[in-house]
Amino acid sequence: MNYEGIVNRTVTQIPPSGIRKFFDIVSTMKDAISLGVGEPDFVTPWNICESAIYSIEQGQTHYTSNWGTPELREEISRYMDARYGLAYNPKDEIIVTVGASEGIDLALRALVEPGDEVLVPEPSYVSYMPCVRLAGGVAVGVPCRAENGFRLTPEQVLAAITPRTKAIILPYPNNPTGGIMERQDLERLADVLRGTNIMVISDEIYAELTYGDRRHVSFAAIEGMFERTITLNGFSKSFAMTGWRMGFACAPAPVAKLMCKIHQFTMLCAPVQGQAAALEALRSGRENGYASVKAMRDTYDRRRRIMLDGFGRMGLDCFEPLGAFYVFPCIASTGMTSDAFCEGLLREQKVAAVPGTAFGASGEGFIRCSYATSTEKIIEALRRIECFVIAHKGA
Repeated sequence: MNYEGIVNRTVTQIPPSGIRKFFDIVSTMKDAISLGVGEPDFVTPWNICESAIYSIEQGQTHYTSNWGTPELREEISRYMDARYGLAYNPKDEIIVTVGASEGIDLALRALVEPGDEVLVPEPSYVSYMPCVRLAGGVAVGVPCRAENGFRLTPEQVLAAITPRTKAIILPYPNNPTGGIMERQDLERLADVLRGTNIMVISDEIYAELTYGDRRHVSFAAIEGMFERTITLNGFSKSFAMTGWRMGFACAPAPVAKLMCKIHQFTMLCAPVQGQAAALEALRSGRENGYASVKAMRDTYDRRRRIMLDGFGRMGLDCFEPLGAFYVFPCIASTGMTSDAFCEGLLREQKVAAVPGTAFGASGEGFIRCSYATSTEKIIEALRRIECFVIAHKGA
């Protein structure tokens, strides 16, 4: 068989994830420390797990509505209203998805036609650009800079908009930089979009993970932006539920209906046990003031400060992340590329970090380190990174 002449050329041309490359290597190395994969090191709280077990015991093993169970959608509606001031109708504006990742795919396929352009801030999550291409669109990278807090500025958006621009992906709090967009930043961006037909896909999976006095502000909550925003969120990061693959998408009804149609023909519905667990996560969170979420956030904050101090001591500039659970230090002073630094660090010191270029070309000169791992491992990893930097200074 001539597979090259049969398979989809777009898929063959998309490179594999730059994150997984290092994860796969480190999994085979003894005594290696991984700062690579963005996954909470906390176990899903037992009451959430127990609710899924109970659903099995009760014989809840059948399909649900394509939209998700009514109970879960109603609880998501309460959550979005209480936490972010957004009033979504659970009947036709909320879809339960297989992780926020499916939400990205659904949003793009519901909006994008061949040749449409989607603005993607860089550096950002590795899936955005491939998903735009798989939807038939053209991903237009918009480089964001450390000196601007890795924010997407209105000036950048104005310069990037063309008659073909269909949507903007807004990935804040940001993976990999930890950058956030505050209310005044979002209001300035909203001023640019008023009067256009450009949609915003706001990926807010890290919304619960902001530090200090800063609370996440959803773009859909900005005046006049609700009608043009698809808000994506989920349970992976906030409730330590990555393996459950539970997310949700909130959108104006005309768009949500199209997204659900795609979901209907691809996934059918999210796993019923995962929906039971997600329902318990939101209900118990509402009842106890999201105590487990706060406890995780406080732990991440302590680790964040340890990492910032560590990179500062070794002389590497490091933007202070105000959200998510990553630091994005600049390694340009070592004279190495991001790839060379990470490959050498893994080979010589058995520490896995991710090259900034995995998140777009503007990530060159940076590496991503996740602090979603134990304090002991972080301290040891920083010691090894410092040894590596010292050994290669002036080399």
